[in-house]
Amino acid sequence: MTLSCEDLQARLLALHRANLDLIKDISLDTLLKRIANIAKEQVEAQYAALGVLDEEGSLIDFVSVGMTKKELAKMPNNPKGLGLLGALMDSDEPIRLTNLADDPRSVGFPEHHPTMRSFLGVPILTANHQLGQLYLTNKIGGEAFSEEDEQIIQMLAGYAAAAIQNARLYGNLRERDITLTQHSEDLALLNDIASALVPTQGLDEIVHKTLALVMNYLNVEAGEIFLLDEETQTLRLVLHRGEEAEAFWTRSRFKMKEGFVGIVAAENRTLVSEGLSKDMRYLRSAVVDAGFRQFACLPLTSGEKMIGVLGTAKRGDKPFDDRSIQLLTAVGNWAGLAIDNSRMHTDARRLAVLEERERIGMDMHDGVIQSVFGVGLGLENVRHLIDEDPNAAKEGVKVAIDGLNQAIRDLRTYILDLRPRQLGEENLLVGLRRLLTEYRVNTLSEAMLTGKESDFAHLGQNHALVLFHIAQEALANTAKHAQAKRVSINLWTTPKRVLMEIEDNGNGFDLDKMSMTLGHGLSNMHTRIRNVGGEVEITSAPNKGATILAWLPRDE
Repeated sequence: MTLSCEDLQARLLALHRANLDLIKDISLDTLLKRIANIAKEQVEAQYAALGVLDEEGSLIDFVSVGMTKKELAKMPNNPKGLGLLGALMDSDEPIRLTNLADDPRSVGFPEHHPTMRSFLGVPILTANHQLGQLYLTNKIGGEAFSEEDEQIIQMLAGYAAAAIQNARLYGNLRERDITLTQHSEDLALLNDIASALVPTQGLDEIVHKTLALVMNYLNVEAGEIFLLDEETQTLRLVLHRGEEAEAFWTRSRFKMKEGFVGIVAAENRTLVSEGLSKDMRYLRSAVVDAGFRQFACLPLTSGEKMIGVLGTAKRGDKPFDDRSIQLLTAVGNWAGLAIDNSRMHTDARRLAVLEERERIGMDMHDGVIQSVFGVGLGLENVRHLIDEDPNAAKEGVKVAIDGLNQAIRDLRTYILDLRPRQLGEENLLVGLRRLLTEYRVNTLSEAMLTGKESDFAHLGQNHALVLFHIAQEALANTAKHAQAKRVSINLWTTPKRVLMEIEDNGNGFDLDKMSMTLGHGLSNMHTRIRNVGGEVEITSAPNKGATILAWLPRDE
């Protein structure tokens, strides 16, 4: 049947409107179904189908319209691209048949496939390859599809090719966007871990932050951290967060290779169980009874050193994906390193405290305690002289009083060194005057300060406090070791620097033999001044006094 001009115009207008709808649809799954429905309506077919090919030319998607759900359910599988479908996949030209049964290529129909007679197949082509095919069967109200039907479906196939490519491009962009979003989330987690896990934090704070970040990222109901006791080679539960804490604490220690936790630590690899109730490696039945179904356990390491194990548990069925496990492996390395560094930092601080205590003890023993002991021996002698030689006894008492006063001054010097000082609301020169006044009282030595107060009125509090503490360290060391009769502090400024010179006429020392270990005065000076971009220069020699020159940049 030949179409009239009016009928052809109406079909072209309907096809144009259908194309506009296709352009709007960017979901590939719904797009394929829509194309098949449009094709079915355009040529009045009982059944329509659309197959989509991959880059290698294999059939990857197949949608059909016209069959009931019951009819579809009876068929064991979709067509596989054999027979006529295969012939169309290898052709750039349409195939139009009056009766499928008469064509020898009509093979490969699955069992329970409906009977089909007339057939129209049109390839969906792009400039350089075939995207798929449109199949139409059983022309309603006629024995065969017409040439006009073929032309209409060919036009629709051209529209469909553009729509499918557009949908695929959009799908690829969405996948890339999702991937980039996931990468951003992963980097954000690692950045949070890096920011949170600094070695100066305590061990408790590090393990709490690590577990909280991991649980929030995985959206799990429970988490725990075990740390390895190197002496006993036992993993001890140190933290649990989330639900059912009692169930997890029913077993708080594991030996190496024992249970899920012990295996992870011994083999230094991540383990995941998606069925705890059937996993013989998981040894805490109370956790399973509490409804947890999945468990992911990863090692915490510092280089080759085993630090502990982090475990997360959840009740849901959605498994831990590979991306999450890979990211957690990186987190485990970071967290293990942070825990190890924190322990070493704590050990270093303890060692510094012990060294400082030992130094103070030795100084006290060699100085104040021996002085008091000497006063005691002198008074013991005075006791025998009271009756025999009262004048000598009086002189002995005077010597004892002088000795006790010197011991008091020595004790005040130690207090001056150990007591933390702040400037408060004072400027630098006012604070240094107060410090020198205390020094004079405690040492009976001369102490002078020179500098223009106007030059330092606007010096920042942080910079002023650094210079104040350096002066405090220097005066304390001079009082304890130098036996100086005179000390001077000179301050001045240049356009770019603030400078302070501290000079004494004491015993001096050999710079090459001085220790710069943590906790001592000279090391403290260097650390303080370098933190604000400055430097300290020390000049001294035995019996020639000492000079300390400190400078830092102006912060105006």
